[in-house]
Amino acid sequence: MRLDPGVVALVLLAALLHASWNALVKSDSDRLVSMGLVMIAGAVLGLAVVPFVPFPDAEAWPFLLGSVLIHNFYYFFLLKAYRWGDLSHVYPIARGLGPLIVAVASGGLIGEHLALGEITGVCLVSCGIASLAFGNGLPRGSEWRPVVYAMLTGVTIAAYTITDGLGARHSANALSYIAWLNVVEGPWVFLVALAVRRGSILVYLRRHWWRGLAGGVIATIGYGIAIWALSLGAMAHVAALRETSVVFAAAIGAILLHESFGRRRIFAAVAVAAGLVLMNMRWS
Repeated sequence: MRLDPGVVALVLLAALLHASWNALVKSDSDRLVSMGLVMIAGAVLGLAVVPFVPFPDAEAWPFLLGSVLIHNFYYFFLLKAYRWGDLSHVYPIARGLGPLIVAVASGGLIGEHLALGEITGVCLVSCGIASLAFGNGLPRGSEWRPVVYAMLTGVTIAAYTITDGLGARHSANALSYIAWLNVVEGPWVFLVALAVRRGSILVYLRRHWWRGLAGGVIATIGYGIAIWALSLGAMAHVAALRETSVVFAAAIGAILLHESFGRRRIFAAVAVAAGLVLMNMRWS
């Protein structure tokens, strides 16, 4: 099931937005509070949209509530991975594993069976992404700790991708599902930050409130596009396209931060590009 070129372009935009808000959170002095502010900003945007969309159908709510639970596990594992490992190491593992799991599981769970060429394309995308993480070889000893958390993050990425795809399809209106997901999901990380940081959170908010606001707007628009695309096309395609955010992050580092692109990143970019071509070819 190929995606229309316009949908592909929008999902690639969502990938760029995802890389951008992650860069904002990762570069912050307090990632927990920053993540909480991102979620609160998303909830506010959701509340602004809710009056203009229909209430989600009853069939969509089990998926929506399940997604909220999965997302909170995702945030926990992601912050743990960032605590013990570098962004350039753990992020590609998590984002590369997700689409592979979706591709494997989508056939049995939702009846989306991929052609061999499409499976090859998804594998190329995932391997190209993961190569950014293992360029220096496999981890040893305590180096496995961030890898384990990154892999658990990847599992939750696959889980909420499938859950939100099904939820959007069971809802009468994908935009309604997106808005209510942001509203219901929004407060929890920030409440944890309030409990953990207590007095220091006010000082942070006075100085850095704009980071959470900017990250929340970017994240909400980006994931909203992804959920909308999941309601239209094959989930494995959308998942793989969205995880090209890792390549965008590498490009941002090279262009804006003057980091070396290197042979490994060139290989990753070529593998991802080849995978995307294979995924969207017509296979009979």
